[in-house]
Amino acid sequence: MKLPRRHFLHLAAGAAALPAVSRIAWAQAYPTRPVRLIVGFGAGGTPDIIARLMGQWLSERLGRPFVIENRPGGGTNIATEAVVRAPPDGYTLLNVTTSNAINVSLYETLKYDLIRDIAPVASMVRVPIVMVVTPLVPAKTVPEFIAYAKTNPGKLNFASTGNGNLSHLSGELFKMMADVKMVHVPYRGSPPAQVDLFSGQVQVMFDTLPALIEHIRSAKLRALAVGTATRSNALPDLPTISEFVPGYEASGVGGIGAPKGTSAEIIDKLNSEINAGLSDLKIKARLADLGYTALGGSPVEYGKLIIEEVEKWGKVVKFANIKPE
Repeated sequence: MKLPRRHFLHLAAGAAALPAVSRIAWAQAYPTRPVRLIVGFGAGGTPDIIARLMGQWLSERLGRPFVIENRPGGGTNIATEAVVRAPPDGYTLLNVTTSNAINVSLYETLKYDLIRDIAPVASMVRVPIVMVVTPLVPAKTVPEFIAYAKTNPGKLNFASTGNGNLSHLSGELFKMMADVKMVHVPYRGSPPAQVDLFSGQVQVMFDTLPALIEHIRSAKLRALAVGTATRSNALPDLPTISEFVPGYEASGVGGIGAPKGTSAEIIDKLNSEINAGLSDLKIKARLADLGYTALGGSPVEYGKLIIEEVEKWGKVVKFANIKPE
């Protein structure tokens, strides 16, 4: 039987629309099973805290477990490679951090391209870097510390949570912009660095505010300033480094990414729920108490922020000639 032309065109248009309709229906049903959120750091660290906070929110909102899977090692490269190799179905996500942006310039060869292989889903938080000193150091302000460092060139040790990470690069950026000489001492994470900072074996450290805030509040460590462009609501009396070193800015950005090819419908659904979580009063209060600043926004905006982070920290890696261990 020969179909009328109008009937045939109607059927053809309907068939062409089927893939789009099925994608939307699939996204509406998502998730139908547990989702893995892979974190490139150990449990209890700054990235892990926000991942678990948001994972719990997503689990409650979407009705399926968002399981936090810690895969430390390789400067977050192990975790990132696992997500890059995963099917782009929305069931494996990456906790993207500033370390991912740093790695683009730090490593000469990577098994993935961050911008090409990871689709931005949503930015979550900005976390300040805070500059702290052992109470044995006489300086109580950034200008006093700079003067002290210049009268003791090369005699001050600055601790970091590892070679080539945000803690290290924040110190190198300070050295560069304040024109001081300090010896870098890398540790495997924040806790062992803090132990030597308490005893005075190292004198200064640049680390995330959530990692140090309790020691600052208990006066075990003396905070001199935060690295963000504006003061932190968690410690409003603490100045910014840029008030004394114009243009200095050091902070971490945390967000969620997915394997390239993940459907726009799933990405948009996750983005919407993450933004809702960041607006929740309980989550906002918890983030503020820890020193985080909630971000949010669209996937496109997050993609632009990732590119900005890659470019910014790439300049520091090049200037300081930093190499991975």
